[in-house]
Amino acid sequence: MQVQPYLTFDGKCEEAIEFYKKALGAEVTRMLRFKDNPQPTADCKPAPGTENKIMHASLRIGETTVMATDGDAKGKTSFHGFSLSLTAIDDAQAKRLFAALSEGGQMQMPLTKTFFSSSFGMVVDRFGVSWMIVAGPAQ
Repeated sequence: MQVQPYLTFDGKCEEAIEFYKKALGAEVTRMLRFKDNPQPTADCKPAPGTENKIMHASLRIGETTVMATDGDAKGKTSFHGFSLSLTAIDDAQAKRLFAALSEGGQMQMPLTKTFFSSSFGMVVDRFGVSWMIVAGPAQ
């Protein structure tokens, strides 16, 4: 069994995908636009003007698959009550990932040494997704 996050970017999915490709080295493994839906139904019909929005995308970030969509594309993205956690291989990678995700976002906790990690920090990226970055154990 796997648990895979599915993020709804409400109209900014393609922009988010490009950001995660640059910031995290994400690889798009699948992308389907609303206009390409092979079995459109009344409840899964794109609103006028949203035909080119992302109906479904799968991204590989490290060893994890993260799925994404534009959803209703109403521009009201809201991510609350969870964070995505990135485990860096070392402090240098943690610093790079933290800086990349912080671009246009908001730092919640600076990257610092803690009792449980040599580097830990929290940031909300420019799309509103909360991230925790953690590196190897504290020395």
